[in-house]
Amino acid sequence: MSKNIGFISTRFAGQDGVSLESAKWAEVLWEDRHISYWYSGQSDRSPEISHVVPEAYFGFPENKWINERIWGSGSRDRFVSSRIRELSEYLKSTLYKFVDKFNLDILIPQNCLAIPMNLPLGIALTEFLSETQMPAIAHHHDFFWERTRFSVNSVPEYLDMSFPPKFENMRNVVINQEAQEQLALRKGLSSLVIPNVFDFDNPPEHVDDYASDVRKELGLEEDDFFILQPTRVVPRKGIEQAIKLVSLLKDSRCKLVISHEAGDEGYEYLGMLEQLANEEGVDMRVVADRVGEVRQRDSEGRKIYTLWDLYHHADFVTYPSLYEGFGNALLEAIYFRKPVLINRYSIFVRDIEPKGFKLLTMDGFVTPSLAGRVRQILTNKKLREEIVDHNYAVARQFYSYSVVRSNLRAFISSLTGY
Repeated sequence: MSKNIGFISTRFAGQDGVSLESAKWAEVLWEDRHISYWYSGQSDRSPEISHVVPEAYFGFPENKWINERIWGSGSRDRFVSSRIRELSEYLKSTLYKFVDKFNLDILIPQNCLAIPMNLPLGIALTEFLSETQMPAIAHHHDFFWERTRFSVNSVPEYLDMSFPPKFENMRNVVINQEAQEQLALRKGLSSLVIPNVFDFDNPPEHVDDYASDVRKELGLEEDDFFILQPTRVVPRKGIEQAIKLVSLLKDSRCKLVISHEAGDEGYEYLGMLEQLANEEGVDMRVVADRVGEVRQRDSEGRKIYTLWDLYHHADFVTYPSLYEGFGNALLEAIYFRKPVLINRYSIFVRDIEPKGFKLLTMDGFVTPSLAGRVRQILTNKKLREEIVDHNYAVARQFYSYSVVRSNLRAFISSLTGY
């Protein structure tokens, strides 16, 4: 029987993991004729199926005011407590409106009961689920104890109560084994690991006319090696190792292209990378001004491409992250059949590496021998095709939509009896 499903988060917009994975879940649910609706503070979903409440966004001024007073301090003012309760009461009333508006049967909180970017929203949702006993499947992408910024706080009772809460009417989903173990240890809650997924049953379409000129527009020659770093410029992405790799390749045709911008954590890291690239003689290009969430033209009439347009043209993908909750960029590279260099961050070692992918791996730093293997893959088409075809087949087995489909069917059946 088809159900009306309500997704809830602070934001459903852009290319962040929560927005991307929730859209995939909705696609899978639609295969069983379940209709998805969206509650958030920011949304790029269709207005007809969305309920946008600005106060639910983590960047809403009132929420930012609260955050400035509860993180990094061990005590809080009585007035702050009052503001938390007032905002959570208001948000709870909007949750009631959302459920009534779309006649919802099941809720799927997306990370808002795991990481307190909007503390009042987590409290509001906890109380709503307690009062209504409505079935819920909570999808947790990263928890507050994984972020140092939340380690000193003045709201331990709220974190205990709502991040996440413990309900008979709620099932918990995490994206890696470490999170599963920590949730059991810290909260006594059982959970199911459902990794991030991709639609490996439907390979990407070929390059169309719009994206046919990506190399030319980015200033690359046809015989250049397009080495793509498909991430934001933040320290945990380990981009200095991508620069080191290109330096060791000792080939002027190798161009390091970084797809996303800096700024989330300041610009000092970008400055360091630019200096390093200059010292190492590496042609590094940050093309964030030419990459957007949708295809369009900028104010100068230039084409704006999507990240997927860049993947089509890339020869090699670097992913030397120090830490990832899962690693969406890895699946994307495999989906577009690109060879990958990846750092063996902890989640990769435990959850992904045992699956049997053929990846070039590093343990914190790039070596000359590793650069030699990259050079071999770049110049040997037959070897490259064998590697990417093998990786696609492995990913299709372990990280396709079918993984989500079977588990969500079981959850919905256990929660509703159908």
